Amino acid sequence: MSLYFELSYGSLNKKGEELCGDKVEIAKHGDDTTMVLADGLGSGVKANILASLTSKIVSSMLKEGAEVSDIIDTMASTLPVCKVRKVAYSTFTFLQTDPAGHAYIVESENPEIVFLRGGKSTDLPVYEHTISGKVIREIRTQLRENDYIVMFSDGVIHAGVGQLMNLGWQWENVVEYLEGAYEKNMTAYELQQKLLSACNSLYMEQPGDDTTVAVCRVRKPNVAYVMVGPPVDPGEDEKTVRELLNFDGTKIVCGGTTSQIVSKYSGKELTTCLNYLSPDVPPIGKMEGIDLVTEGVITLGKTLDVIKRYENGSEGRKNALNYKKDGAHLLAQTLITQCTGAKFVVGRAMNPAHQNPDLPLNLSLKLRLVQDIADALRRLGKEVEVIYH
Repeated sequence: MSLYFELSYGSLNKKGEELCGDKVEIAKHGDDTTMVLADGLGSGVKANILASLTSKIVSSMLKEGAEVSDIIDTMASTLPVCKVRKVAYSTFTFLQTDPAGHAYIVESENPEIVFLRGGKSTDLPVYEHTISGKVIREIRTQLRENDYIVMFSDGVIHAGVGQLMNLGWQWENVVEYLEGAYEKNMTAYELQQKLLSACNSLYMEQPGDDTTVAVCRVRKPNVAYVMVGPPVDPGEDEKTVRELLNFDGTKIVCGGTTSQIVSKYSGKELTTCLNYLSPDVPPIGKMEGIDLVTEGVITLGKTLDVIKRYENGSEGRKNALNYKKDGAHLLAQTLITQCTGAKFVVGRAMNPAHQNPDLPLNLSLKLRLVQDIADALRRLGKEVEVIYH
């Protein structure tokens, strides 16, 4: 079974610093996925440069198939130990995965990762050894669906030092928090945001160190096919509908005219649902074989608003996604929590309804909304493709 790795990361800058001294680099090497978290010595510009250089070197060498010993040797010669503090100029952790679920994790003087299986911290076999004077921890394991790997910089375990706690948040406290924060099927982004928010609270919103959290969630691939608007050439209608119906994944149709075209060529009846009415969003539809049917431009605009609120981590994010049942929230929930990616197939035919001068709707607005939604989903770690016809 092929697996998908949902990746998310976020950072808190040290109080008074415009740049973060931590850096996360995500790269695809063929079918392999790599995520590197580097922590530069100190803070500010210098730390940012060191962390950026470290993450790029590690990622590039992994792409070329380098062994961990070669990476450590390169790092040692490129970024030597600080003569004053006697510590490395940059520390790092990296995770490598393949579609079969094989994971390779290396920790070089960063805090240990937390591995959650079934919502509980699980110990993994670790090979610990020394390379070029550095203690290296190597982990190889087989991942399963709904496993979570949480990587973080030492700003997490320093949270609260000298403020709410004498010794800061210890690794065991982080584990306890993550187990308590875990919810079934929560996104990597949600878990990452919860841990960052907890750290920010411990710092009393004045972080004493750069703090970064990176999360990998293991799940089955599920790409959404989102048909938005009919093709410019009506002769392409049937072909597009057949492609939608034969797609192996979630099927979504946006737009009244579009849904009528799908109904015509699929032979399935289109009905309007009036059991949940919203003053801001038109009703959804129902059609056999289609997972979600919504109105077009108005719903897309409201969907973008929901995704942006979710992306910004504002209060009430979870409630907005899980409990409201209008078309915009259902579409946002489907794209964010249920799908690993999306394929938007956008028709450029002009909708007659948009010719009404009293309506602030037009084709360019629809195209821009789709592009903005696609960009927001990419920032959330989704793989998104947009096709115009």
